Amino acid sequence: MPFAIRLATPADIPALEPLIVASVRGLQTRDYTAAEIEGALASVFGVDTQLIADGTYFVAETEDHAIAGCGGWSKRRTLFGADHWTHREDALLDPATDAAKIRAFFVHPDWARRGIGTAILSACESAAIAAGFTRFEMGATLTGIPLYAARGYQASERFNVPLKNGATLPIVRMLKTVSSAGP
Repeated sequence: MPFAIRLATPADIPALEPLIVASVRGLQTRDYTAAEIEGALASVFGVDTQLIADGTYFVAETEDHAIAGCGGWSKRRTLFGADHWTHREDALLDPATDAAKIRAFFVHPDWARRGIGTAILSACESAAIAAGFTRFEMGATLTGIPLYAARGYQASERFNVPLKNGATLPIVRMLKTVSSAGP
């Protein structure tokens, strides 16, 4: 495998910020307008340091130690959004009654379609299951829907996220339930 999955650390933050921008600007242009992309980068997309602090954020690291992708899961109520997102809900979830949140997936365009998203999603699901969760929920971008649908996630609701620039970002809530034996 030309990449390895590992937990993100605070030392990764300087590499994550440009990776996220490159991913959004490079991979989401078929699904979103320029105004939606730039508005999302200013309002919603970016690094979520709480995921890193919680030990629930993964990176795909290449053989030359570059970060090619990232993504995580959360045991907190926030469905999506970086540190600068104003609608955060950091209360902890109860694995017996709540769904773990699958969050903040970004792959560098040079590494797209090489299994990074799938590998990170698998790591997230396994870690969340180990923490007692059997249900997952996400606010998926239109670009991410094919990956998540291929892994058993079902669309349940479409909604628009208001952005600082006046645009809105279409998002799809997706759900998945697994047995405690695995994804």
